[in-house]
Amino acid sequence: MIETVAEILNAYRMGDATPADIVARSFARLRAHDDPALFISLREEKDVIAEAHALASGGNKSVSLYGIPVAVKDNIDVAGLPTTAACPAFLYSPSKGATAVVRLRKAGALILGKTNLDQFATGLMGVRTPYGIGRNLFNDKLVPGGSSTGSALAVGAGIVALSLGTDTAGSGRVPAAYSNIVGLKPSLGLISTEGIVPACRTLDCVSVFALTVDDAMAALNVIAGPDEADPYSRPRAVNAVGVMPSGVRLGVPSAAQRVFFGDKSSATAYDAALTKLSELGANLIEIDMESFYETARLLYEGPWVAERYLAAKKLIDTAPESLHPVTRQIIAAGARVTAADAFTAFYRLEALRRARDRTFGAIDALALPTVPTIYTIEQVLAEPIVLNSRLGTYTNFVNLLDLCGLAVPASMRPDGTPFGITLLAPAGADALLASIGREFHRSSGLPLGALKHSQPA
Repeated sequence: MIETVAEILNAYRMGDATPADIVARSFARLRAHDDPALFISLREEKDVIAEAHALASGGNKSVSLYGIPVAVKDNIDVAGLPTTAACPAFLYSPSKGATAVVRLRKAGALILGKTNLDQFATGLMGVRTPYGIGRNLFNDKLVPGGSSTGSALAVGAGIVALSLGTDTAGSGRVPAAYSNIVGLKPSLGLISTEGIVPACRTLDCVSVFALTVDDAMAALNVIAGPDEADPYSRPRAVNAVGVMPSGVRLGVPSAAQRVFFGDKSSATAYDAALTKLSELGANLIEIDMESFYETARLLYEGPWVAERYLAAKKLIDTAPESLHPVTRQIIAAGARVTAADAFTAFYRLEALRRARDRTFGAIDALALPTVPTIYTIEQVLAEPIVLNSRLGTYTNFVNLLDLCGLAVPASMRPDGTPFGITLLAPAGADALLASIGREFHRSSGLPLGALKHSQPA
């Protein structure tokens, strides 16, 4: 089987496949998967195959993502395709692609289409969209995760080898966990957000979904880098990924602070993951999680809800009925935030960032559950806001505290659904997380995504 970026590139080198072959396979798999809620807009197969032939005949075959099929979340601009942010009334046709997309194409990647998401990237469940609810790859009664729903599903189903999402509060990690794939949430500013529909502009980042950590880092190396067009871009380097450091210090919540909302399977799976990390040589150190949980609660207060309101202000003011009702309820609250509310939140966040620094003075990274549990679609439709908040227990604080993150598969629960952990560290430590995450993922022995393909050596 040829599934990962590395395997596809090797097949090209060996003459076992061409970019046109892999593109044709992607479209065949998409048809066989038969989930109309996966993509919002899709390029014509013949057009992508023609692009693949042109790449093979005249392109630079040494570029790092030569002929790799990629899907892009539909709040990221792709030239030639509309951007909707999962809101038909918001639709526009960009004249150029987002910086990250332009860099992917320059590296030889082939864009298949734009994927479904929670409207305006507001949600962690994948159900707040008028384009249908994407099918969970392991149990169709369960939520698929969001907001980067289609991007995660497309990788987990083997339709594409890579995809782009966005991550403000966990959107690039939660659906990765539910699809048994890798979700890379880079340091803020490492990837340009030019050409991205903002959710919270000060917190947003482009995320990467892949079947392996190495594939995710290969994509990161292509799309990372400063961008004069993005005032939030930062000159942060992507360091080479080495071996997992011996004795790396990993912070974990004390037993009393581990939150699973009664999900004993997830609690047991997390214990097993910590045992595996210890066996791999990590030094586990219990930490106080309260400052992180408090930071998570800040996210949907004050200025960051107001930021979400700015992105959809025109529609909220002129055509509020065009928004998903839950999305509208959340975003509209941002109009009521005062400057005093905002500064109160900013002051508290600075104090919490000091607590972050004290914690990371004693550890190298955190090792947390990616999500505490999973819910059925029926459950979240009945209680959409409270249950969504629960899914963000271990993700909502990350960008507020300027941490980088890497979600990796850990195990399969007794009910047949995947469980994953997320590694977190201060900004700039992306390569450190990759060195730990790829070793941990390989040790799990899990197949890739929902495929029957084992991990490459």
